[in-house]
Amino acid sequence: MARTNPEARLRLVATAADMLRRRGMNATSIRELAKAAKAPLGSTYHYFPDGKKQVITEAIQFAGDKISGMLQKALSHGAVTGVESFLQVWRDVIESTHFNAGCPVVAAAMEEATNEDVEAAHVVAAAVFNQWRELLGDALVNEGIEQARAGALATMIIASTEGALAMCRATKDIEPFDQVTGQLHFLLDAALTH
Repeated sequence: MARTNPEARLRLVATAADMLRRRGMNATSIRELAKAAKAPLGSTYHYFPDGKKQVITEAIQFAGDKISGMLQKALSHGAVTGVESFLQVWRDVIESTHFNAGCPVVAAAMEEATNEDVEAAHVVAAAVFNQWRELLGDALVNEGIEQARAGALATMIIASTEGALAMCRATKDIEPFDQVTGQLHFLLDAALTH
């Protein structure tokens, strides 16, 4: 029986998430993943016997869980702190990669559903977005915002942040992100004062 190295497996998943956020799903292959992670190609298939579908869905879940964990921690200090942390994480990503990376969840979600691998990725991406929306929405409800409005604001926060990331990558400029951040703060302040 082959041994399992959890650190090596996690490195492959994290590398796949990074490749997704930079290249998209179709440009992320098992061969390129092994090369980028400095892992033998055979070990990649050992850890992910279902191939690309398995590694991609796990990479999306990995990225989603990282943001969810950060959100839960930040939201424990209030909705405003949580939203600010969510925005800061993505601002840091776009700046630290010099506009060369965005969100791996969006990257997978934007792929055309041409095969079973992409369809599986869409299912996981939808679940991640729903989890982020639920976390943000619940925090807004806890601040006194009505349930339907809180859900709509959570959707607005996620969608506008992801759209700003795409604009920043295209324009190689942080201004769209800063404009969206300013408007989200305005909307959040207005919602919390009524």
